[in-house]
Amino acid sequence: MSQYQSLNKERHRRLRIKSGCSAALGDAVMHVMTYPMEFRDVQGCYPILFTKDPGTGGFVAVALLGLEAGQNLFLQGDRWDATYIPVMVQRQPFLIATGGKDDDKPPVVSLDLEHPRVSPEEGEALFGDDGEPTLFLQQKIGLLEKLHRGLQHGSGFIETLLQHQLLVPVVLDLAFADGGKKTLQGYYCIAEERLYELRGDVLESLNRSGYLQPVFMAVASLSRVRDLIERRNRLRA
Repeated sequence: MSQYQSLNKERHRRLRIKSGCSAALGDAVMHVMTYPMEFRDVQGCYPILFTKDPGTGGFVAVALLGLEAGQNLFLQGDRWDATYIPVMVQRQPFLIATGGKDDDKPPVVSLDLEHPRVSPEEGEALFGDDGEPTLFLQQKIGLLEKLHRGLQHGSGFIETLLQHQLLVPVVLDLAFADGGKKTLQGYYCIAEERLYELRGDVLESLNRSGYLQPVFMAVASLSRVRDLIERRNRLRA
């Protein structure tokens, strides 16, 4: 259970953050949320799919990391075996907290006190002896600002996809080297046939919004499913 608090140099001065990667630090997840401005980096390593948020029922874009719940095929002990780690993983245990739609308060950095990376004695310090943010914290804040901008830019992305009927359910029937099979359901992908039928004015509108490139990146990323299968084969070999 998460317990977020606005980051405060007095209240959280002595806390530390465990760095690195491991299942114990919360990295053993099947997928992680992503956003259009990140698709270029994500598609080089992970399939980009869409699924429904169990809390809101709305669609979200995700980078697929594994083929079953709690599985991250890129996590090898304390090492993340990929050239790019999604921002939603890198930002842990921090979050940008914002007010509601009618709230003009600026976003603030929040810290999940229940996250396994938070420690009273082990890891990277948040504040120096002078009470100022350490380089580690400054880097995390910069990452959160990047995430905040990306989420703002992509706020209408899903709505646009639905408007043009560009999301369709996808069923992935996977076969493995040991003879095992698995069917992955509950995800959606870009409707390619519908995409290629879009008229010029619609494509121009998508391009002006900064959504056209991410759409094609999501399509291209599906080739990364083969890499997940190979990783699973090596895991069971």
